Amino acid sequence: MCGMPQQPPVRSSPPQPRRPDASMSLITNVMDHSLDDGYAEAAARKRSQGIEGGLPKTLRAKLGLAAGLVLAALVVTVGAAQARVAAPVVAKERQELIDRIDRETAAADSLEGDVDKLRDDVGARQRAALKQSGGDSGADLAGILSGATAVHGPGVKLVVDDAKEASTGGDGTDPRETSGFSDTGRLRDRDMQRVVNGLWASGAEAVSINGQRLTALSAIRAAGDAILVDNRPLVPPYTVLAVGNGEQLSTGFQNGADGLYLHALEQNFGIRATISTQGDVRLPAAPSVIVRTAQPNSEKTAKTEKGTS
Repeated sequence: MCGMPQQPPVRSSPPQPRRPDASMSLITNVMDHSLDDGYAEAAARKRSQGIEGGLPKTLRAKLGLAAGLVLAALVVTVGAAQARVAAPVVAKERQELIDRIDRETAAADSLEGDVDKLRDDVGARQRAALKQSGGDSGADLAGILSGATAVHGPGVKLVVDDAKEASTGGDGTDPRETSGFSDTGRLRDRDMQRVVNGLWASGAEAVSINGQRLTALSAIRAAGDAILVDNRPLVPPYTVLAVGNGEQLSTGFQNGADGLYLHALEQNFGIRATISTQGDVRLPAAPSVIVRTAQPNSEKTAKTEKGTS
């Protein structure tokens, strides 16, 4: 062995442990650089304009934000105040309208009472005048047929009412033409027209609805959900009284087309109806039987005058 110094052996350093996320370089890059360059530029631009964290820094921007908040608060306050002021006004107008309707209804009832008294007086005078000429029975028959005279006698009582779960139609359309009529269940004016016509066809001599005597001049119409008879609103249930042969009226009506129509309303829409024969029903006189347009036929009078001239 020569005398050259011997170098110590070189030991290699132990290998570094591998990172667990070495195979997930894409995810690591996203996590390390989560903020896109565009977002970074936008943030820097906002900072340069004096805006940080979404709040204005400059005095002008702060004043603008404060003015906007004050304006929004003012609009909300004014709207609430107007609603608070308008509510009592609307309620007051509604109550005034109700009071006016009540007063006019009371006045109409008073006038109707006066008409009844005058009619009775005129009828008594007519009978007294006709009695002298033997025509009293004809005047009574004319009064009964025209509805100017109160009548009583055997007949039927028909009570028709809305369905138990009846409600108003909210959209203003005819509920019978919508799929929701089964939920409204209201009796319509044309239904009442068919009921009355069916009783007349079955032999009724006089008919009234809720105390309103029907004549040749009577009209059954609708105003919203209310049924009007001679322009007077009726409230359900609707009580229809008819003077005539009770058994014949009841059987004829129920077996007729209009009675079957009412039965279909009961089955399909929940309308309620009951009919019963009565030994004696009383019907008032009609409030008005004044004919304003029709005139008696004067052809016979003209021929008589021509023949005697």
